[in-house]
Amino acid sequence: MLRRLRLKFILTCMLLVTLVLLAVFGALMLSTAQQLERESTAIMSMVLRRDGVPPQFEVRTPDESREWRWAIPVFAVTVEGDGSFSLEEGQVKVTQEVLDQAVEQALSAPAPSGRLGDLGLRFLREELSDGRTRIAFSDLSWERASLARLMVNSLLIGAAALAVFFAISLFLARQSLKPVEQAWTRQRQFVADASHELKTPLTVILANTGIMAAHPTATVASQQQWLGYIQDEAQRMKELVEDMLFLAKHDGTERPKDSKTVDFSDLVTGCVLRFESVAFERQAELCSSIAPGLLVSGEPDSLERLVMILLDNAVKYAGENGRADVSLLRRQERAVLAVRNTGEPIPPEHLEHLFERFYRVDGSRSRKEGGYGLGLAIAQAITQAHRGQIEVRSSREEGTVFTVTLPHARTEGKFPAF
Repeated sequence: MLRRLRLKFILTCMLLVTLVLLAVFGALMLSTAQQLERESTAIMSMVLRRDGVPPQFEVRTPDESREWRWAIPVFAVTVEGDGSFSLEEGQVKVTQEVLDQAVEQALSAPAPSGRLGDLGLRFLREELSDGRTRIAFSDLSWERASLARLMVNSLLIGAAALAVFFAISLFLARQSLKPVEQAWTRQRQFVADASHELKTPLTVILANTGIMAAHPTATVASQQQWLGYIQDEAQRMKELVEDMLFLAKHDGTERPKDSKTVDFSDLVTGCVLRFESVAFERQAELCSSIAPGLLVSGEPDSLERLVMILLDNAVKYAGENGRADVSLLRRQERAVLAVRNTGEPIPPEHLEHLFERFYRVDGSRSRKEGGYGLGLAIAQAITQAHRGQIEVRSSREEGTVFTVTLPHARTEGKFPAF
């Protein structure tokens, strides 16, 4: 599909460029033809005014005035009242047969000027007061030669321009479709990962329903074990589907519609208090340093989920007798939340993939903890929706630190421009 899309993009660009070049060169050819016609007509008018003397080149010194004239093959005839005519002196030699045909066609033409295509001549007719008619003729071959040269040059330039534009279109197609290709790859990977995650609970549910179906006369109480397994897996599926729907809803980075001023300090403090019991059960120490009065603009529920995801991740992987530290401070016009935990550091090659959907550093350990690899992806989606940034760094000395930076809302209720 992406290959067809790239090909369609290139063909569209080339078609548009070709149409533009055709329009430009067509207009150039038309204007040049009109200009050549005007020049020929001007020379023929000059010949008629000068009594048949063709224009010559005049070469003078630069300080003298001069009149530029064109050396165009022109000749003139004077037709008497009785129909006889004579060729006036000029620079062009004309056979009598051609001259007879030219005069006959020029006299019979309804317009005083025009073209004699079969003879390759252009004419200009003038009626004199004494009953005579004077006709000037110019050769069309020079016009045709000029237009032919212009057409050849236009074709060469057009071919070169099309080749250059093809290379440019190929480059632009690759560059412009990169985000589409990445999004398509991520979508396919997301569907594959989601199908894989849903397959396990569905398998468990089908297996337990099969066991129950094999004992149709058994009581509900005797089947309670299988019903419990089904309920647990259904709950896991419900949570997974809710997380996927949340990510689908927050795929864009638009500002939350229900945005309002939130006391982020109180929100973080509340989340920390709720997690103290969880940390105690996991034998981890939970410490916090929260600056008061930090306000942000956003959805309270989403921001609370962001903090809870980071706290859950920190406590979960702090290790036995480990420690999780939460700090919130103001840095210029930003609220900076940092969640650090001890424990095994994350290998550097995994850091850039942590926020990808369904990504796990240790798949077996994550499944044992009940995770799907969507928590950090949701945290990133929430942060981006609030025009913030989320980063991670990990080392054995410092531990693993997730840092969230959000725009700070001013106390008078005006928010900084994003």
